[in-house]
Amino acid sequence: MRDDRASAADPPSASGSVCAFDALVLGGSAGGTEVMSLLLAALPADFALAVLVVSHLPADSPSYLLETLSYRCALPVIEPDSGEPVVSGRVHVAPPGYHMLVDDDRTIALSVDSSVRFSRPSIDVLFESAAHAYASRLLGILLSGANDDGAHGLAVIRAMGGVAWVQDPQTASSATMPRAAIARGAVDDVLSPTLMAQRLAALQAST
Repeated sequence: MRDDRASAADPPSASGSVCAFDALVLGGSAGGTEVMSLLLAALPADFALAVLVVSHLPADSPSYLLETLSYRCALPVIEPDSGEPVVSGRVHVAPPGYHMLVDDDRTIALSVDSSVRFSRPSIDVLFESAAHAYASRLLGILLSGANDDGAHGLAVIRAMGGVAWVQDPQTASSATMPRAAIARGAVDDVLSPTLMAQRLAALQAST
């Protein structure tokens, strides 16, 4: 595992797998929305990967996540319906109160199954399903959060040949989530938000 927290001037890379991806899955909780906005703002309008996002949201409160991410992102940002295809160059955001999964045919599934790690939508649920759908063509990123949701999912991504990044805990508002993934050994790179954004923007140039 590389730790690039002090390497903002390094050339962009993705742990030896630059540009080998079809999809990016992004998960976070407390403190993660700001970093999600930063990362999505870095993506060019012709970004070639499909993007799938889960943030822990209460089902009984209004969510402004879609509007927040849309405001800064050049890509279309949607809450998909069940059965919709996962589309390259589009950001698919899990709706509040639903687990979002990727089926083997790379379509969206929405589920009201029980909460996982106290959350629905769950990061683990998205990450694990996407790992099986995309295998080595998947990049997973886990951000700030207050529990260990996502650590198992990142481990599955790596086991299926994909690449896993986590936010440097020193830059996270809530460090529990990235630290849980690091402790599990489920991480290829530990990166600051700024360096993550630089690397994601560079993926497009090399696809």
